[in-house]
Order: sequence, then C-alpha cells, then structure tokens
Amino acid sequence: MTELDSIQIHVSSADQTLKLGEIIGKSLKPGTIIALTGELGAGKSVLVKGIAKGLQVEEEPNSPTFVIMNCYEGRLPLFHFDLYRVADEDELIAMGYEEFFFGEGVAAVEWADRVPGIFPEEAIEIGITIPEEEESENSRNINITGAREWVLSFKSTAAQASLI
Repeated sequence: MTELDSIQIHVSSADQTLKLGEIIGKSLKPGTIIALTGELGAGKSVLVKGIAKGLQVEEEPNSPTFVIMNCYEGRLPLFHFDLYRVADEDELIAMGYEEFFFGEGVAAVEWADRVPGIFPEEAIEIGITIPEEEESENSRNINITGAREWVLSFKSTAAQASLI
C-alpha cells in the first residue's frame, strides 16, 4: 500500500497556476497518472498547460472535450484526457485507456471524478477549488495528494519557486 501525503497551495493568478503545473510536469516519471477534479472553469486545463510545459511539450494543449484524449510529444508523451462527456468506465475500457495510463507517458485526466474507479492508488490527485471569497478572479486552492516521497520532493521544489 502506498503511503500518501498532501499539500494545499493557494494561487492568485492563472500565471501561478501555469507555473505550478510546470513544476509538477518537471517532476513526473513515465507511467504517472494525474487525476484532476474541479468545477467548470476551475483551471484544470490551465494546470495541464503548465504540466505540458514542464514535460517540454512544444504544442499548447487544448481541452480534448470532444475527442476524449489528445496526445502530445515532449520529454515524455502527455496523454490529456477530458472525461466530461464520458458516460461510464465501460466507455474508457472500450477505447483502451489502459494503454495510455500504464505506458511510458503521463496521463493527465480532467473530470476524474466522473469515473473514479479507474484510478490506481498511486495516481496523483489534484483538486482545484475556487475560494468563496476570492481575492482575485483567478484565485484557486489546489490540493495535491500523492505518494509521500513524491509530495515531499514536490513541496521542496514548490517552496523554492515561492509557490508555498
């Protein structure tokens, strides 16, 4: 069983969300799965754009809402899923999601809460919420949960970047 840890980070701009994603992207290894949750407009796609930058993806990811998954080449392949329109786990099984989740790339999955049963315990869970009393239009609380070793390493890097 994987020992988990978490960290909560408050960002006040889209640029900080991008920077946070970039730091996350630089820390990822092949086979990493990121389960993103948050309401519409919370910033899941912005965070994925930062993750792509950290993975040295040159193309800017677009939300794959109508195609379910887009693939981008970088230091590691990035498989960007959007499960907003997915009905259930069977639909993902039919498309062969396991090949992308458990391969040599990174799977970043928006709307992960639509089919929570597909994620292994070692997935990094990132929940983004919009604070009730916003200091700015782009203020967000970002809760990151993952394997304790990864979270501790990530905390150190995020602190150096003045994000925590």
